[in-house]
Amino acid sequence: MGSKHFVMAALMTGVAAMPGTRAAADFADGLVGGLVGGAVSGIIVNESAKARERKRTTTTTQTYRAPSISSQQVREEQTALNYFGFPAGTPDGVRGRNTRNAVSQFQAHMGYPVTGSLQEYERQFLISSYYRAQSGGAATAQLVAQTGQGTRGLLHAYRDEALGLQRQQQGQSGVMASVPQEAQVPQQGQAQSASAAASGGLALPNLMASGGDGPSLASHCNQVSLVTSSNGGFVTAASMQDPRFALNEQFCLARTYAIAEGESMAASLQGITPDTLEEQCRAFGPAMRDHVAALSLDERAAVLDGVRGFVRQTGQSPAQLAGTARICLSVGYRIDNMNVALGSGLLLAALGEDAYSELMGHHLNEGFGTARRPELAREWFAAAVEAVENGAEPVFAPGDSGRNALLRQAVFGAEPGAQGGAVQPASTLPTFNLD
Repeated sequence: MGSKHFVMAALMTGVAAMPGTRAAADFADGLVGGLVGGAVSGIIVNESAKARERKRTTTTTQTYRAPSISSQQVREEQTALNYFGFPAGTPDGVRGRNTRNAVSQFQAHMGYPVTGSLQEYERQFLISSYYRAQSGGAATAQLVAQTGQGTRGLLHAYRDEALGLQRQQQGQSGVMASVPQEAQVPQQGQAQSASAAASGGLALPNLMASGGDGPSLASHCNQVSLVTSSNGGFVTAASMQDPRFALNEQFCLARTYAIAEGESMAASLQGITPDTLEEQCRAFGPAMRDHVAALSLDERAAVLDGVRGFVRQTGQSPAQLAGTARICLSVGYRIDNMNVALGSGLLLAALGEDAYSELMGHHLNEGFGTARRPELAREWFAAAVEAVENGAEPVFAPGDSGRNALLRQAVFGAEPGAQGGAVQPASTLPTFNLD
C-alpha cells in the first residue's frame, strides 16, 4: 500500500516574544501547512505573501497581543455557561453582571454555595463538562434527551458518573434512577493501543467513550474535581497529606490551562473550523507514536533525542513548530486523545520549553497514554520544577507563586532527593469504572 499523507494546515497570527525558555511564535496570518506521511515526511510551513502584503498596506507595524489568561478563562466560562443554559451573554472575557448571575444559577443547579464567583474546582467541572459534551456527538444528544432537563441535565449526569453512579431505566415507567456502581481501579499499566494506526486509518478511539483503549483523562479530572470540591478546595503544601492526589489536582489544572492557551491561539485562526482543526491535529498521533511509546521505556534524555531528530526532519522553524504544538496540545486534551496531547507536549519539551515537561511527568505517574512509570516520571518533573526555579515562565497557573514548591514537595518531599508523592501509592486517590 502506498504511503498515506495527512495534511495539517492552520492560519496563525504572530505572537509576541515570550521570556525564559518559551519559543516565540511569529505567524503574521501566514499559512502554517503540514505534511505528515509514511514514516513521517515532516511538517512544512509556507507563509502567504499576499496576507503579509495586505497587512503592509494598512499599517506599518502590527503586534499580536494574546488575550490574558484571565480574559480567556472568562470567555471559556461564558461559552460553557451559555451552552448549559445559564445565560452569560456574549463571551467577551469580562465578568459583568450577566456572567455573575449565570455563575450563581450554575452554582445553585449543582448545589454549590451561591457566590457568583467560580471556585477553581467548580470551574474545572464546568469547563471539562462543556468539552466533553462538545466531543460527545450523538451520545451527548441521546443523554440530553434522557435527562429531560436539556443541556443542564448533562451536568448532573456527568457528576453522577464521576461519583460511580449510572442511570438506568426503571421498568416501563420511564423514570430515571441513579444506581450505585462498584468502583474499580482502571488498568493504567498499559500504553495506548495503536490498532487504529495499524489499520491505516486516521481515526483514533474516543477515550471519552466506555469502549476506549485506555482510561479517560477527562473523566479522571472530573472525579478529581469532585473530591477537591468535597475537600473545600485545592491541596496546599501546608495541608498536603496525600502527595499523589495533590499531583493529580495539579495535573488536571495543567490540562485546563493547556486547553485554554490553545483555544486562545485557535481563536486567531482565519478560515478554519474547530472540526477541521481537530482533524488536522490528529495527524500528531501517527507522527509521534514511536516517541510517545518511548516515554514508557526510555529515560528523558533518550526520548528527547528522538524527538529532536523528528524536529530536524521537518524543516520547520522551532517557533512555528511550537505554535502548532500548543494548539494541538489543547485539541488533544479537549478530545481526550492522549497520543495527540503527549506528542504535542514532547515537541514543546524537545524545543527547550522545559516547563511543559511537567505534563509527561503527570502522564507517566498515572499511566494516561503511557505505562505507569513513576520512576521515569521523576526526571520529567525535575526538569519542569528546576526550569521555573531558574527563571523560566510558568505555563500553568502562572499567578500561583506557591505551585512550583508544591510540585517539588509532592514529587521529591521537603528536600530535593527525598521520597515524594510520585512513587508512593495513595489510598484516597479517586478511581473510576470505564466498563
